Amino acid sequence: MKDIMENLLEVKKLSKTYKNGRKALDNLNFNVIKGEILGFLGPNGAGKSTTINILSTLLQSDNGEITYFNDAGLSIKDIKKQLGIVPQELAIYEDISALQNVKFFASLYGIKKSEINERVEDALRKVGLEDRKHDRPSTFSGGMKRRLNIACAIAHNPKLIIFDEPTVGIDPQSRNHILDSIKNLRDEGATIIYTTHYMEEVQQICDRVIIMDGGVVLLNDSLDNILKYYSNSNYQIRVDKQINPEVLDEIRKSSNVVEVNQKSESEVIFSMDEESAPINSVLEILIRFNLNIVSITMIKKNLEDVFLLLTGKRLRD
Repeated sequence: MKDIMENLLEVKKLSKTYKNGRKALDNLNFNVIKGEILGFLGPNGAGKSTTINILSTLLQSDNGEITYFNDAGLSIKDIKKQLGIVPQELAIYEDISALQNVKFFASLYGIKKSEINERVEDALRKVGLEDRKHDRPSTFSGGMKRRLNIACAIAHNPKLIIFDEPTVGIDPQSRNHILDSIKNLRDEGATIIYTTHYMEEVQQICDRVIIMDGGVVLLNDSLDNILKYYSNSNYQIRVDKQINPEVLDEIRKSSNVVEVNQKSESEVIFSMDEESAPINSVLEILIRFNLNIVSITMIKKNLEDVFLLLTGKRLRD
């Protein structure tokens, strides 16, 4: 993240209620910092899609304001010129070449004729399709079509690019290629909002994460800070005989133990705050009850665990 952080987009008190009475957004507030990849996460019904559609200028909010590019006076037309939208559904023409696809979408943004060919070639290079530029998408794999979708959205060099689940239904190799392309776009100066149902992708590429549910932001912080804050150490210990309730009660009473779950008769999983005391305190209890330790496994908490803790749901539920 840059030392001097500049907001490329500011969202204040955004609200949206649909005609059926469902309140999708409830005074939503957040910002997007120039030069970052912002992971935007929420379970189904959280208001995430509504937010993305409003940011993309496809939907109007009921209340609130959005300031794009530090200029509150920009028209919708000027905003669209600086936005790149990569939709979940493919938006390409199967029966014209990849180059013609990108050139068509670039022309919609009013790029000068003297610049358009260079812009198109550059967009295809960024997604790794320069060698297939004269081929029709009808001959492409699903992953290649996704990459072409991205090229069509970035040829006009947008300041802010919104990726709405761009890796749905593609193979791991194509997914990694897309994720690398997104990081390269960030490194070349683009700012990115990234939505996905794959938590591992967020951990792989995002600088900051927003988790929302019920139309409000539940968490908004850097990925490093989130994992550090929620990083109680989790251990799975297996012993040589049955662990009785008395032993579990003793472990629960240990001041640094946050949570205890018995996995089987001889296995226990517990979460602990190691800043207050090390794992030794639990081991001493087990030894005191004449339980010989067979194995100790550390279970590292990830973003999926944090998401479940905050929303009570898995991301793909």
